[in-house]
Amino acid sequence: MNVHEHQAKELLSSYGVPVPPGGVAYAPHQAAAAAAELGGERWVVKAQVHAGGRGKAGGVRLAGSVEEVAAIAANLLGSRLVTAQTGPDGALVGRVLVEPAVGIARELYLGLVVDRGPQRPVLLGSTSGGVDVEGAGGLVRETIDPALGLQDFQCRKVAAALGLSGPQLRPAVALMRALYRCFEETDALQIEVNPLAVTDDGALLALDAKVSFDDNALFRRAEVGGLRDLDEEDPKETDASQHGLNYIALDGDVGCIVNGAGLAMATMDAITLHGARPANFLDVGGGASPEKVANAFRIVLTDPNVKTILVNIFAGINRCDWIAEGIVEASRAQEIDVPVVARLAGTNVEEGRRILAESGLALTTADNLDDAAAAAVASLNGARA
Repeated sequence: MNVHEHQAKELLSSYGVPVPPGGVAYAPHQAAAAAAELGGERWVVKAQVHAGGRGKAGGVRLAGSVEEVAAIAANLLGSRLVTAQTGPDGALVGRVLVEPAVGIARELYLGLVVDRGPQRPVLLGSTSGGVDVEGAGGLVRETIDPALGLQDFQCRKVAAALGLSGPQLRPAVALMRALYRCFEETDALQIEVNPLAVTDDGALLALDAKVSFDDNALFRRAEVGGLRDLDEEDPKETDASQHGLNYIALDGDVGCIVNGAGLAMATMDAITLHGARPANFLDVGGGASPEKVANAFRIVLTDPNVKTILVNIFAGINRCDWIAEGIVEASRAQEIDVPVVARLAGTNVEEGRRILAESGLALTTADNLDDAAAAAVASLNGARA
């Protein structure tokens, strides 16, 4: 789960990370009022969307008067900001963050992520903060033992690599330890401070922040779940999560309904191998009821790009007869006007196949994944013709 920049900064500030003062506005007059309250002579107006690259896309602008703050906010609010991470449709700007402009001597980068190799958190730092940090190189990294936590000597090593010494060393160590406490105590998957500014007077300030959280831990992090902005998420993904389905929209045209994340990845690979592209990742999980399968069909079919559906089930905890009943229920509840290919294997497979055979539905069955993917791509090509 992602949050807005202003939410990330409020969270980090509660752990002791220095951030600039700011005000969130949903209308131009609110932006002007925020600038007036903050004081100063120049302000930065930032579009709040769940995407990076806002600066290059015109979503971060400098204003020299309260009136200009209002004008920039009026231009941004209600617009669709197109960045390298949003796709061509862009992201709708529903709020802006107003902050006083800061004199910047240097821009650095700090981040915390989970390295899936050693399966441990890693503290990252770079002297090339700001835009395009991904390609800047020169990244320093410290792997953290979760049993011990982030140690002061590791913070000092990163600080030294970033050129922070003397009176900046102690604040730098405190900032890194605060980031790690937030990372650990909120079940975050990623925290980025980019840029971490060294101001003209030598202070450290988190000018931008990005925090992503582990969806699987939200049940025990009610305060984090309360930050969720459903307007920033794909409606299909939101709908799926409410029915216990794991759904991620992709850009292909073969809809996938699968049980198990590993099998879902293999299914998408098989579709690609046969010359097509998956339209989604959808894992119905274990113990999928007929109602759950029917909802999976409904959600997949809301994507206008879907031209065929591949159902691939290897039942263990699941049962093939439940899946078959769900397919039949889906066909009765809605019009399925695209070809459907079903591959069932595992628990109660014979009963599942019988239900499908006696349903009268016009679908193609397959005995293994390769045949199912080939049949789905063949039906897709037929639909294109």
